Amino acid sequence: MRILIVEDDLDIGQSLMRALKDAGYSVDWIRVGTQARQAVVSNAYSIVLLDLGLPGSDGIDVLAAARGRGCTTPVLIVTARDDIETRVRGLDIGADDYLLKPFNTSELLARIRAVIRRHAGAAVSVLGDETLSLNLDKHELCFRGQRDILSAREFALMAALLERPGVILSRAQLEDRLYGWGEEVESNAVAVLIHGVRKKFGHDVIRNIRGFGWTIDLAAREEQPGAPPADGSEARE
Repeated sequence: MRILIVEDDLDIGQSLMRALKDAGYSVDWIRVGTQARQAVVSNAYSIVLLDLGLPGSDGIDVLAAARGRGCTTPVLIVTARDDIETRVRGLDIGADDYLLKPFNTSELLARIRAVIRRHAGAAVSVLGDETLSLNLDKHELCFRGQRDILSAREFALMAALLERPGVILSRAQLEDRLYGWGEEVESNAVAVLIHGVRKKFGHDVIRNIRGFGWTIDLAAREEQPGAPPADGSEARE
């Protein structure tokens, strides 16, 4: 999963970067509100952590502009502004949650998981269904009764696919969700990750739509639980 931090304070930003990377997330960091306006609406992020007191453009204005452009990316406001009026306004214009500084890192991570699962329509920190599920807290994937802990990149891959089941994501779209700015990405990086997950759980854990990308179709899997992969062999990828 890829997270955007919008935070002007150097110490807080660095602390957030370390905590999120230690938790297995890919992270980008912006310190100026005017730059955040475009980044927030890029749809490359699982969630945005948004400070309010930003140079260039206030965080409330950044959020209002994003929602006005139809951006549905989850936003968690992280700020020292504790007055009721600001909290109510932030939530009313589209924030998914509101966390006051100073905060405990464990609570921040729990709130991130909660916002992501609500956005995906899940009641608990698990994406998927009884056949295929991803535990957001443990980074554990379960497929047809088999369980295994995923690497950080494998976890990000499966989260991106399970957040939007049935939607075909291209290689470029998956790269946007998995890798932060400045990270070198090999041309076959996504294919290697998919191969790694399939090696653990079988080929049909992820479906390839030749020429378009990859998807997880939970409804189709429920209808044909033992069906062979519709895309043929991995060699065609």
